[in-house]
Amino acid sequence: MFGKLGDIASLMKNASKIEGMMKEAQEKLAKIEVIGEAGAGLVKIKINAQGYALSVFIDDSVLKEDKVILQDLVAAAINDAAQKIEREKEKKVGGAGGMLSGILPDQDK
Repeated sequence: MFGKLGDIASLMKNASKIEGMMKEAQEKLAKIEVIGEAGAGLVKIKINAQGYALSVFIDDSVLKEDKVILQDLVAAAINDAAQKIEREKEKKVGGAGGMLSGILPDQDK
């Protein structure tokens, strides 16, 4: 029982350090922007790590196609961008365990 209280006390002791690390992570995330592509670059969508679309490019040649094809290309470009964002987040910030290593008490003890 006291082991868990010790863990909480340790966490509280390091709260300001954790807060600083979280702020740093948010600042890194705010700078991440990627371009998702589909149709060999005929559709491009630029998004940021907060999930906001910043710009959309649609090649004129796509506008001559059926509406369904354009819809599929836009969806594919969004999905490509979302996957790229996840990879970038992992590179820049790492997993939560990586961010908090050395702060939280070792759980194996």
